[in-house]
Amino acid sequence: MLSFRRRALRLVLSFETFTQAENRGELVGEAFRAALAREALRLRNPRYLKVAAIVGLVSALALAGMVIRGDAGGVDAQAYWVAGRAWLSGGDPYHPSGAFLPYVYAPWQLPLFVPWALLPWAWAWLIWRGATILGLLITIRWAYVRRPRTTAILLAVLAFPLVVNLDTGNINLPLVLALFGAQFCGPMVNGLVWMMATTIKWIPALIWPLMSREARYWGLIWLLPAVVLTLLNLNGTMEQLGVLFSFPRPPRLDYLVFLWALVPWAWRHPEMFRFLVPSAWRALPGQVKSYLRARTASGEREN
Repeated sequence: MLSFRRRALRLVLSFETFTQAENRGELVGEAFRAALAREALRLRNPRYLKVAAIVGLVSALALAGMVIRGDAGGVDAQAYWVAGRAWLSGGDPYHPSGAFLPYVYAPWQLPLFVPWALLPWAWAWLIWRGATILGLLITIRWAYVRRPRTTAILLAVLAFPLVVNLDTGNINLPLVLALFGAQFCGPMVNGLVWMMATTIKWIPALIWPLMSREARYWGLIWLLPAVVLTLLNLNGTMEQLGVLFSFPRPPRLDYLVFLWALVPWAWRHPEMFRFLVPSAWRALPGQVKSYLRARTASGEREN
């Protein structure tokens, strides 16, 4: 909290200096040159240079994939768009007319897509993909500033599911970004976001044990109205389940993108991942021996 207040105060003072300055163009130029110099010094470090190369390669592959696909992308987002319009016109979102994928989520969640579905498809797809990319870049910056090398490796591992989700416009990635950001909110908001993500996709249910105690309670509390809404529209729910289980699906490698939602928790608990570091393996036999000795000594004292 103190760090946030200091940053806010620094931002206010910088804004006041900017507004009171006579030659604002020079201030902008100086700030720009200082930022370039800072990044140049950082890139002289071989470690940061490798990290920047990995992040740049992943970004280039994602951009190339989206450009090559062109208008063929967004097939999943278009299903949400068509479902929202069908719901408004009294149609059946689970059996759309035309070459569109069916809507496979809960009936009570359909109104959430309606304001966005009112837009023409070109604008709706632009906003959907643009907001997703912007949110992803914000989360990457947060992770990169704190652990650059780990962030670059994780992005390289998740490059394929990230590109697939950006191409199809699946709701996976917006849910991941929502779960990512909810960890910086209060427990009530965190629980609400978890409930919405879990009722849309089942994967976020696995995140529940990693949430704070208050957020876990709120998540279960928010599940109650979701269950009530599901039971009130039982016919629609049965139709949804019929479409969901009858729709052919390939192996869902795109679900790996939900690992990105664990980044804030993992960055705060690095000790949980020490077993991945080779240097920690050398100390493992000694730790096992010490544990066994302690257990043996405690057993002898009890006897």
